[in-house]
Amino acid sequence: MSSKTSKSSDAIAVNRRARFDYEIEETFEAGLQLTGTEVKSLRQGRANIAESYVSPERDEIFLINADFPPYEMGNRFNHEPRRHRKLLLHRKEIGKLQGAVAKEGRTIIPLRLYFNQRGIVKIQIGLAKGKKAVDKRETIKERDWNRQKSRLMKDFG
Repeated sequence: MSSKTSKSSDAIAVNRRARFDYEIEETFEAGLQLTGTEVKSLRQGRANIAESYVSPERDEIFLINADFPPYEMGNRFNHEPRRHRKLLLHRKEIGKLQGAVAKEGRTIIPLRLYFNQRGIVKIQIGLAKGKKAVDKRETIKERDWNRQKSRLMKDFG
């Protein structure tokens, strides 16, 4: 099940490095199993998924090393910032992701953390294959050419 597009203004955290380091083959939208103080911390717009990754363990999928800072107004029941968080996916999606990681050597990476239209925290994850250095150079060349092309179109109509 591919993810539905959401407004980028709702994004809490974006992993900008992911599309540079990996070739994204397929994306999925997953829910997160969170505590109350984690949601309140996310509502303040404070999260970091740049160094995090997704790992299948047993018959579940977990978000590992994502940093959700403690909620300032929380008390002794505040959450641990870098705990493992369970991702909520359909059984078929979990099976597909586990098979791709085990058999094909793919990687699952978090792309974007956001609130959907109903105000529920969702994460967009991608099934990816790592890029080689040559592919990364090609991406840089393409990005520079697009930037230069847009400048030329802006200047000369």
